[in-house]
Amino acid sequence: MDDGDRRADVVVVGAGPAGSSTAWHLARAGLDVVVLEKARLPREKVCGDGLTPRAVKALDDMGVDTTGWVRHRGLRVTGGGQVVEVDWPTLQHWPSHGLIRSRRDLDAGLAAHAVAAGARLVQEVTVTGPLLDDAGRVAGVLAEEGPDRTPATWRAPLVVSAEGLSGRLAKALGLLRREDRPLGVAVRRYVASPRTHDDYLDISFDLSPGGPSADSMPGYGWAFGMGDGTSNVGFGLLDTRRGTGAEPRAVLRGWLTTLPPEWQLGEEHAVTPLRGAGLPMALHRGPAYTRGLLLAGDTAGTVNPFNGEGISYALETGRMAAEAAVEGLAAPEGLAREAVLRRYPDRLREEYGRHHRLGTGFLALLARPDLVRFATAHGLKRPPLVARALRLMGNLSDGRDGDRFDRAVAVLTRLAPAV
Repeated sequence: MDDGDRRADVVVVGAGPAGSSTAWHLARAGLDVVVLEKARLPREKVCGDGLTPRAVKALDDMGVDTTGWVRHRGLRVTGGGQVVEVDWPTLQHWPSHGLIRSRRDLDAGLAAHAVAAGARLVQEVTVTGPLLDDAGRVAGVLAEEGPDRTPATWRAPLVVSAEGLSGRLAKALGLLRREDRPLGVAVRRYVASPRTHDDYLDISFDLSPGGPSADSMPGYGWAFGMGDGTSNVGFGLLDTRRGTGAEPRAVLRGWLTTLPPEWQLGEEHAVTPLRGAGLPMALHRGPAYTRGLLLAGDTAGTVNPFNGEGISYALETGRMAAEAAVEGLAAPEGLAREAVLRRYPDRLREEYGRHHRLGTGFLALLARPDLVRFATAHGLKRPPLVARALRLMGNLSDGRDGDRFDRAVAVLTRLAPAV
């Protein structure tokens, strides 16, 4: 590969959902886009593997063929000794079902989908930092390629960072994660279980035998049947004490003791090790554009604080980053182009900022065990109330075109200040 091959209109770093979405939309717009992925696909990623209707819509909008993927109709929520099954809502703007797809298969498939649209994918490339021009603007990336880590330089007038929580390129430009924004942690493993086929995704707010307590941290556990003889079992927590939380394996063991042994979700049935990852929420790093670098997905902190969902927002911000890049590159280089690109962070705040503000308030309530115990014990007795709460948490609404609940949520969201 010579220097001419290492040039593009846009370099995208990372072949996760955000990076592949960005690349697909850019390629469809006729731009030369290259995706640099540090691993070789398929590869593992820590995730619950559940795709909500919001993510399903994003995949549908990209023309991704989901034939044969495992479908689910809703959630089975456990808390305070109560269990309720709630179907995904039937809405005008969103599908009424979710999907299950391992990140190993999802990411590889999305990358292939981007390549089929005309994007270039180069694997086993570790991006080490930004390439800066004399004005301090990003003009590409510095990298190491292949198993021998050969130094290489990739040049492009725009770079999109879809690197996830690490955000190496963003950090190099001084874009650090805000400590006042919530950060969660997800831990999961796969187990061989008879509960591999289920129309509902299991969610539990009782992570200890006694339910939420003063010593517990806010979060929930999950058990998602993968349809292949295994279940994805894990939990997501918000560590409000920053570094003094419980050991993940102990939390998982404690929660599993609350589940029926015939479900076979325990460590003795594990088929993969326990792995963890961070959940960057509430637009924790910004601005999402500066000096030729756009941030998408987890790099920009777009995980929903209400439920820890990140894939749908990765796909959506990939589209928005691509649209900003297309419009920016069509403008004359200089001030006109910068004016276009600087609207991208404002768009993210407009799309997600108010919902994320409500979500951070929800996390503050979730940090009160007494309130969680009361809400789950009494609220789960009222399935319609649970269904509405899950619509709010999942950011699934028809807005002002919807029913009275949707219109009320639209008013509440407009009144909330953006993060």
